[in-house]
Amino acid sequence: MPRSSQADVAEASKMYETENDLPEKRRAKLNALMNLRLASAVDLQTQLKQAHWNVKGPSFIGLHELFDQVDEAVENYVDMIAERIVQLGGVAEGTARVAAARSRLPEYPLTIADGLDHVAAVAHALGCFGHEARETINEAGMLQDADTADLFTEVSRGIDKWLWFIEAHQQAPK
Repeated sequence: MPRSSQADVAEASKMYETENDLPEKRRAKLNALMNLRLASAVDLQTQLKQAHWNVKGPSFIGLHELFDQVDEAVENYVDMIAERIVQLGGVAEGTARVAAARSRLPEYPLTIADGLDHVAAVAHALGCFGHEARETINEAGMLQDADTADLFTEVSRGIDKWLWFIEAHQQAPK
């Protein structure tokens, strides 16, 4: 199934009336953009659970708990993004099927078990999502929505922190 474009998302999304003073066309573009990021955030959350459930090796407990902490933070980002969409009169489209069709994240490898392999896969997923978050900051700025840009600045800072925590497992001298 081909990935949905931003235009496809914009056409499919319903808009509710709101007293929010951002023009409707701008809100519709913002909601389409955020629904794409919501899909990637939901995908990221499930990838973290995949790592959490399946990690093996000498660092099992530390990584198992770390992946769960990152998942909890990402769950908060998912909620923040979805709620911002609704605040702007849109519909948060966050089902697993929508996320699978729209996410821009690479597929998580299902056959890995080793802790360091999961660290590498999680780091890559976090890095990709962090890039999307920074793109969204810029795009929200171009659409003159400082609040959405600020939300994604918070998300980006959080993702960068968790990426640091994860990558530290790869950076120790041998």
